[in-house]
Amino acid sequence: MVHFRKSRPVSALPTALALTLGLLAGVVPAVQEAQAQGIESRAREALLVDFETGSVLLDKNSDVLMPPSSMSKLMTSVMVFERLKEGSLSLDEKFRVSENAWRKGGAASGGSTMFLEPFTEARVEDLLRGIIVQSGNDACVVVAENLMGSEEAFAQAMTARAREIGLTKSVFLNATGLPDEGHLMTPRDLATLARYIINTFPEYYSLYSEMKFSYNGINQSNRNPLLYTMRGADGLKTGHTGVAGYGLTASAVEGDRRQILVINGLESVKARSEEAQRLMDWGFRNFENRRLFTAGETVSTAEVWLGQAETVGLLIEGDLKLTVPRRAAQNLEVKVVYNGPMAAPIAKGQQIATLKVGGTDMQTLEFPLVAAEDVPRLGFVGRIGAAMRHLVFGFAS
Repeated sequence: MVHFRKSRPVSALPTALALTLGLLAGVVPAVQEAQAQGIESRAREALLVDFETGSVLLDKNSDVLMPPSSMSKLMTSVMVFERLKEGSLSLDEKFRVSENAWRKGGAASGGSTMFLEPFTEARVEDLLRGIIVQSGNDACVVVAENLMGSEEAFAQAMTARAREIGLTKSVFLNATGLPDEGHLMTPRDLATLARYIINTFPEYYSLYSEMKFSYNGINQSNRNPLLYTMRGADGLKTGHTGVAGYGLTASAVEGDRRQILVINGLESVKARSEEAQRLMDWGFRNFENRRLFTAGETVSTAEVWLGQAETVGLLIEGDLKLTVPRRAAQNLEVKVVYNGPMAAPIAKGQQIATLKVGGTDMQTLEFPLVAAEDVPRLGFVGRIGAAMRHLVFGFAS
């Protein structure tokens, strides 16, 4: 239930009018960033977000470009997923392994490999598992060469596609994430990419939670530490190079919430594992999602001056669902603020008020409220009558 306490203007001149709503039970919906910094991270870069609302729970250098190492393989996988989804590629299709792919990504290169043999063929499904589970650099180069002719052309296509799906800063120079000056991503872009994968490719997302994969008789385990230590963890990708340090883009579900975590710049496998677990646990323990209003719901009303109606309904345009600190969840302060009374005419859909939501340990968030209907202006005679009533009686209190 939502209770209103209304203070009303005392003169005909526009004044600030605020309605305070006490949120006693779950009423809420809209994707919004609500930063609530309450923990430090030993990672050089860190970003923790709620999957459903997009609320930022922890932000440390999230817009700084950094070497993503193998975490950029998430974009390599997307390039394959999209072709599978559109039907131009199948999981059973076979790609040829070139000598170049073998030399650049094979065991001799010193990096992660799925142990492909040169001049052989590998199924797309196996190559995907090689990229996702084993972090195989050789599998990435094979995919790049077979889809775009060369790794360079593939990397250019990765960058272009990244812009189209909302990665605003990432630049890819290869398909593997191996050190290459200018091959850079931000934690925010990685979180955006993780959300894109989970939302767009549910039929392939389960690959990220596979614990091991065997190819050419060689068994390798998934390097994501949360898959082994945290119930509900189901992805996504680790990364490590000397210049980048140890990193992880991860996702986990607890109850009705999913979180996405990006960390990078840690000093060891142990530090990566401990920090990922600590930050995920902190986010689930200290935050919850609350539904306030549904799209099109009338939040309140605003007074109208010289209109054919005395009030106009105020609607929230989209669902408003927020991630809030648990301490704030039971005592949210919600206000509707506008300069009123509103002068007619008022057009349906016109923004005329602001919804403000705040509480303990959280920033005040603002959302637009729009008119629920048209309110035409009174005719000349009606306006004269309204003005006379105001002179005699003032606004009703």
